[in-house]
Order: sequence, then C-alpha cells, then structure tokens
Amino acid sequence: MTDRWPRSLLVLALLIGGIGVAQAQLRVEVTSGVSDPVPVAVVPFETARPLGVDLAAVVEVNLRGSGRFAPLPRERMPQRPVEVSAISGADWRAQRVDYVVVARVRESADGAAMVDYALVNVLTGQTLLAERLGGTASTAGLRHLAHRLSDRVYERVLGTRGAFATRIAYVSVDGQPPQQRYQLIVADADGGGARVVLESRQPLMSPAWSPDGEWLAYVSFEGRVSAIYVQRVRTGERRRVSARLGINGAPAFSPDGRRLALTLSGSGGNLDIYTLDLATQALTRITDDPAIDTEPEWSRDGTALFFTSDRAGGPQVYWVQLGSGERPRRVSFGSGYNARPRVSPDGRRLAMVTLDRGAYRIALQDLDSGAVTVLSRGGFDESPSFAPNGAVLMYAGRERGQGVLATVSSDGLTTRRLKADSGDVRDPAWGPFLN
Repeated sequence: MTDRWPRSLLVLALLIGGIGVAQAQLRVEVTSGVSDPVPVAVVPFETARPLGVDLAAVVEVNLRGSGRFAPLPRERMPQRPVEVSAISGADWRAQRVDYVVVARVRESADGAAMVDYALVNVLTGQTLLAERLGGTASTAGLRHLAHRLSDRVYERVLGTRGAFATRIAYVSVDGQPPQQRYQLIVADADGGGARVVLESRQPLMSPAWSPDGEWLAYVSFEGRVSAIYVQRVRTGERRRVSARLGINGAPAFSPDGRRLALTLSGSGGNLDIYTLDLATQALTRITDDPAIDTEPEWSRDGTALFFTSDRAGGPQVYWVQLGSGERPRRVSFGSGYNARPRVSPDGRRLAMVTLDRGAYRIALQDLDSGAVTVLSRGGFDESPSFAPNGAVLMYAGRERGQGVLATVSSDGLTTRRLKADSGDVRDPAWGPFLN
C-alpha cells in the first residue's frame, strides 16, 4: 500500500455515519527509557488532611513516565522529611538517590491550595529549587499543581522545559459500524483528567489547537457532510467557519491565531490548500494543481506552509512561501511515502509519517541537513504532534486491532503507550504551554 493516504483523507472521501458511546480514559505504560535515568525520590507531601489527590504520586508518575527519571519506591525511602533541613544526605546517597523532592501542602479558607516545595541535590547538598506554587484545591487544580511542580523539577535537572502541565486533544471512537459514537476529548498530557468537549453520532477528526490554547479547530460531519468548526474549550462555545461544497478538512491555526490553513475540494472534487481569515471569512487559495494537496502546516513565522501532495507520483511533503507566487518546493525524499508534516516548536525539524521497510512510521527530518531519523516502530503509525517543548512527539498507532496513542522522545530513546480502556483513540493534538 505504498500509495496509502492518511485516515483523515480516506474518511473525508468515504464517509460513514454511526452511533455509540465511550469516554476513553488513557492508561500510560512506559515501553522504553534512557539507559541511565536520573535517580530521584519524591517524598510524600505533608498535608493537614487527605486531599483526594496524592500530589507526590502524580509527580512521581510524571517523572517516571518521561523515561528520564527513576523514582525511588516509597517503601525504600530511608526517611520522610518535609523540609530541607531534615534531609539526611548520607541516607539518600546510600539508596543511590541523586535528588530529593520534599513539600508541604496548605489550604486556605477560600479554597486555594499552596505547595511549598524544594528540590535538593543530595550529592552536593545544594538546594536547587525552593518555591511556592498556588492553585485551587479542586481535583483538577491539585493535579495541575503537581504537573507544574513536575515541570520545574524536570527543567532544573535536565535543562529542558517540562510539558506535564499542558493538555492533549484526541478523538475516541467506540462501537462497531453502524453503531458508533465519536468523542472529542481534552485531557492532561498524561491522559488524566479527561473530559468530553463534543460528542457526535457522526465522525469527528483532525483537532488542532489555537496558539493560546483557548480554541480547538476540528472537522465534524454533522448532517453527513464535512464542515470545520472552532470551539472554545473552556466554555463549549463553537461556530462553523467552513462548510463549503465538497470536502472541508485538515484545519491548522496560524501562529497568530487569526487564520486557518485548510483543505478544500470545491465542486470539482480536487483537493487544494487555502487559508481562511477567521474574522472576515476571506478565503485565499494557496495551491492550484491537479494533484491532491492536503494536510497544511504553518511555518513557525507564519510566512509559509508545509503540506502533503502527490504531484510527484506519491505522497511527499512540500513547502510554499505565501504571497511569493513561487511554485511549491519539495522537502521530503528518500521514501516513496512521506506525509502529515508537523513542524517542531523551534522550526528546525519536521515530523512526518514515512514508509519504512513496509510499515508506516513516525520520522523526524532536520530541515537544514535533510537527514531523516525514523522514531517509531509500529506498522501503522500516523498523526504526529509535537509537545510544546519539542522534546516529545505523540502519535496514533494500532495494537492488537485497537487504536492507541503513543509518545516517543525526539531522540528516539524514550517511548510510552497511552491505551484507552475501551474503543479506539486517534488524531492526537498536543496543546501549547498555558503560561
């Protein structure tokens, strides 16, 4: 199937309706990590009363799930300090621990929670972090505090900003045709705290975040025809922005959030790339070619688009400078199939789906050198999406016939699987930093 096109395009072309129900809760499994993860201990946090959320456990799961840390099990902890002054470096070093996290949680009468925490290097005795984080004492608020704390520890130790306090969006499909139901779900980056933001008897696909994390654009088949909607995640406010004749697909927000790049077929049925001004509804055609042009992705400065086209005989990635009048330039080579381009946050790398030894896998291409590294090992991997720190990619795959999500670090050393307790999950989109 070297001429296989992405699932999103196939469903657009061959729409099937349906009905069903599910909220896909994701279970995280670390499938590989670095060979020398950083040994750390996250001591249970002191609280005046049970909070319903074990913040230290959330931090521990985050750090272990990154594949870069090896948290010490609680039963092996030599002591349970809550302050830096109570940490016995020798005891922790005897357990081969390099770093210790201690914290105290306090609540105020108005429902706020404050976490005073510290990160200590027990090899040197240096206190690397001693800070206070605040938020709401709700379950979601406490989980967010733990994610923020995890980000700070990750960054201080590894030198790269953490992305635990970000969100993902994905589509869940449950049931068998024609009894299917589709859900658009937003969750924490670890898959926890999932909530349904839209449910439909008709297909939902291609979620894309706005750069401020306030909105999602997606394709919906309400009325059994494709249309593009934008929806405010927090309130559910939504509006239809493109329901033109033929296919409306593959939306992508511009870096300033004012425009969408999208794929339209028009009455002629041929797919081309357009941009849509969300305020004025002004539509600008970008490609005009007999080939199939789809899956647009903005350059980081908003002056160009990457997209998938078969104008060379098979799907490949192209680049076009907006407003230049120049012909698109081919970017991908080396494989008979390269599609679904996604640009890294620093603009230097391109993730894509590539055909590798008969399997569809996620690859990373250096845009300066052209060097390509295959990162995933599945047979049917698709829909790559970068974490906002660029350190990790999330993508969709299949395992024993079920749609799953997975992550892989940009160096290929660390992988995780996020599997739903029921149904298929697909079309992941990793949201931006929230602050």
